[in-house]
Amino acid sequence: MQNNTFIGRIAAKPETNGSTDNLVTKFTLMAAEYAGKNKEERTIALPFTAFSNLAKIINDNVDKGDQLIVSYRVENNNYEKDGNKVYSYNF
Repeated sequence: MQNNTFIGRIAAKPETNGSTDNLVTKFTLMAAEYAGKNKEERTIALPFTAFSNLAKIINDNVDKGDQLIVSYRVENNNYEKDGNKVYSYNF
């Protein structure tokens, strides 16, 4: 099983949808990445999705600019749209 960690700041207030038993919170973390000597830093932005109890905790306690350390896994989210295969992923 893959295990990844990302440290960043919340880009905007997390968005929560669903009922009490089925909460889903989506948020984006941003971080500056070192690009090398004499080069400008790059900004990395990754969208994340949290479910159930974790979704509630994030919604109730996290706001724009807060720093989070997230342990995550990458999931394929492939689908077809207008007969074409669209390749996507979820964190």
